[in-house]
Amino acid sequence: MSERTFRVRGLCCGSEVKALKQEVGPRVGGEQNLSFDLLQSRMTVLADPEQATDEQVLEGVRRAGLDAEPWEQLRQADERPDGVWQRHGRAVLTTVSGALLVLAFIVHAALAGSVLDALTSEGGVPLPSVLLYTLSIVAGVWYVLPKAWSALRALRPDMNLLMTIAVAGAVLIGEWFEASTVAFLFAVALLLESWSVGRARRAVQSLMETAPPTARIKRDGDEVEVHPDEVPIGSVLVVRPGEKLPLDGEVLSGHSDINQAPITGESVPVAVEPGSAVFAGTINGDGLLEIRSTRTADQTTLARIIRLVTEAQSRRSPSEQWVEKFARIYTPLVLAMAGAVFLLPPLVLGGAWGEWFYRALVLLVIACPCALVISTPVSIVAALARSARSGVLVKGGLFMEAPARLSAIAFDKTGTLTEGRPQVTRLVPLNEHSEDELLARAAALEAGSNHPLARAILRAAEQHGVAFQQAQAHQAVPGLGVTGRVDGKTYWLGSHRYLEQRGQATPELHEQLDGLADAGHSVIVVGTDDHVCGLIALADRPRPQARDTVAALHRLGIGHVVMLTGDNQATA
Repeated sequence: MSERTFRVRGLCCGSEVKALKQEVGPRVGGEQNLSFDLLQSRMTVLADPEQATDEQVLEGVRRAGLDAEPWEQLRQADERPDGVWQRHGRAVLTTVSGALLVLAFIVHAALAGSVLDALTSEGGVPLPSVLLYTLSIVAGVWYVLPKAWSALRALRPDMNLLMTIAVAGAVLIGEWFEASTVAFLFAVALLLESWSVGRARRAVQSLMETAPPTARIKRDGDEVEVHPDEVPIGSVLVVRPGEKLPLDGEVLSGHSDINQAPITGESVPVAVEPGSAVFAGTINGDGLLEIRSTRTADQTTLARIIRLVTEAQSRRSPSEQWVEKFARIYTPLVLAMAGAVFLLPPLVLGGAWGEWFYRALVLLVIACPCALVISTPVSIVAALARSARSGVLVKGGLFMEAPARLSAIAFDKTGTLTEGRPQVTRLVPLNEHSEDELLARAAALEAGSNHPLARAILRAAEQHGVAFQQAQAHQAVPGLGVTGRVDGKTYWLGSHRYLEQRGQATPELHEQLDGLADAGHSVIVVGTDDHVCGLIALADRPRPQARDTVAALHRLGIGHVVMLTGDNQATA
C-alpha cells in the first residue's frame, strides 16, 4: 500500500466528494482508502499502485465529471499554478450568461412590443432572442453538464442532473427566458460556493507561507539546507538573525528575542535562551540560535493550526447539510413524478402522448428547486464576505450559524481587545534626567531598528517632538539590548536581565521594575556606564470600544465572556 495524491480541478463541495467516492472508491479498494482536502483540491489515495494505477484513478475522476492530475510531491513550491482560465473561467462564463440573458430579454421585449409579452412569451420568441438565450444557457450550464452527465450515467441523480433536466425541459416547451434564468442563477450559486472555498484556500495558503521553505541544519560539522519535511526529530537547526524558524524546537545555545505573533499572538517579542521552547513560523530577532527540533514538519504547532482551519472550512453549515440531504430525496422523487405524469395517463387513461410529455416537462420546470439551492450558499457566502470586510475570518459555514445559539464567547487579546501594537505608556527618568532626555537617548539607540518596541519608542519621540540623531558605534547585544554613542558618550538600552548583567541593579530599581512588570508592562532600561538614566514602560493598549463591546454582549444574553492570550499572566 502506498499513498498518492492527486489534484482534482473543480473539487469544492460535498457533492463532488460523493461522486468521487462512488467512481474512484471501487478502483482503489473502497472509499475508506480515499481522503479529501477541499481547500487544496487534493484527493489522497491509499492503494497498491499495481492494483490501482494512476490512469485507473484518473479515469474514475473523469467518470465523476471532474479532471485530475497526479502530484509527485506535496510541496507548494512544486505545484503547478492554475492558468487564467482555471482561476477565472467560472466567473467569466457566469458573467457572460447573465449579460446575454439581459440582452436577450431586451431584444425579445423590443421585438414583441412590450415587457409583458416577453415575460409570457406571447407570440413566440423571435430568432435573435433564441440565439442569445441559447448562448446564455450554454455559458450557464458549462460547468454543470459534465457532472450531470456523470450522475445520469451512474444512475446517481443529484441537483446538477435535476437542474439540467429542468433547463432542457423549459427549452422544449418554449420557455427560453425561464431556461436561461435557471441556468444563470444556478451558475451564480456555484460561483459563490467556489468563491467561498477560494477565499478559505487563500487564507490557508497565507498560513502555509508563514513557515520558511528550507531549514538549515548541522550535519557532519557542516551547515546544509534541506526541506523541513526532511528534518528528523533531534536535528540541530541553525537560525540566523531575522530568519523564520522552520520547525518547533528547544533552544540549545544563543539568546534572542522571538516574534511569536504569527502563532501565539504575543504582542511583543519574547526573550529566549537555552531551554526555551520555540515554534515554526515565528521570527528570530538579533541573536544567532541553535535549536534542537522536537517535532516533524507535519506535527508542528503551525501545521496543526493549518489542519484545524482546513477541517473547519470543509464542514458545511447545518442549513447546507439539510439542503444536501433534501436533494438526495427530492431529486429522484421529482424525476419519478415527472415520469409518472408522462407515462400513466397515456397508458392507463388513453391520454395524448404529446400533451402529457409537455405536462411532465412543466412539472420538472416548476419543481426545480432553484431558489432553495441558491438561497443557502448565497446567504452563507454573503455573511462570510461581510465578516471579512469587518476583519473577521469565520472558519466556514458551519460556524456562521453558531452565534444564534451562543452562551459564551472567548476573545483573543492581541489585535482584538487591544490595538495589537505596543505603545509607550510611562516614562520614569532617574538621576536628574528629564523625560525628553530619556526618550531622546532611547530613540537614538533604537533608530533604524524594526523591533516592535523600538518602533513604539520612535513613535513616542515623534509625538513628544523630541529631536535626536542615530547613535554612533551602534552594537547589538543578542537577546539583551544595544549600545551606542550619543553626543560622544556611551549609552546602553536593554532588558531587566541586561541591567543585572551589567551589575547596575539596586533594590529600588528592582522594586520599580517588578511593579511595572506586574502591571502588565514591558520595561526597557536606559543607562550609561555610570548610572541608570531611566525606565520606559510599554504596553499594548485596549481598543477604545472594547469595554462597550463586552458590555453589549452581556446585554444580548452572553453569560460568559473570557479572554485568550499568549501573553504572560501579568499582561493578561
